[in-house]
Amino acid sequence: MITKVTHMCIYVLDQTSAYDFYVNKLGFKVHTDAPMGEGARWLTVTPPEQPELEITLFLVAEGGMFDKETVGTMTHLIKKGTFGAAVFTCHDLLATYEELSAKGVVFKKAPTKEFYGYEALFTDDSGNWFSLAQIES
Repeated sequence: MITKVTHMCIYVLDQTSAYDFYVNKLGFKVHTDAPMGEGARWLTVTPPEQPELEITLFLVAEGGMFDKETVGTMTHLIKKGTFGAAVFTCHDLLATYEELSAKGVVFKKAPTKEFYGYEALFTDDSGNWFSLAQIES
């Protein structure tokens, strides 16, 4: 039986820019940043209160897993904002929204009351979108 998830993948268009976004804007911690040969890099970050979950910032680039056509298609879809990659939670949505906005994070939806709590939507530097939620218990 599967017992848990240890890694999830977010496809990014530039790992250096993604590093800056996830570490310096969102406040994630770098878990692994290791060269993988031929300009490739294994880059994982973790949410501050969830170090057991590694988020792989996986570069969409030709070679390895992706051919030229796939890279073109994925790049187009990522930039278009097609992918909603995850739901992140925080303790105080309004304060987190203000803090991240001040750091340049682009929100597509301001904090709104929903049936499950409060939610805002933001995009990363590649175009992936995320829900940021404060869940009411």
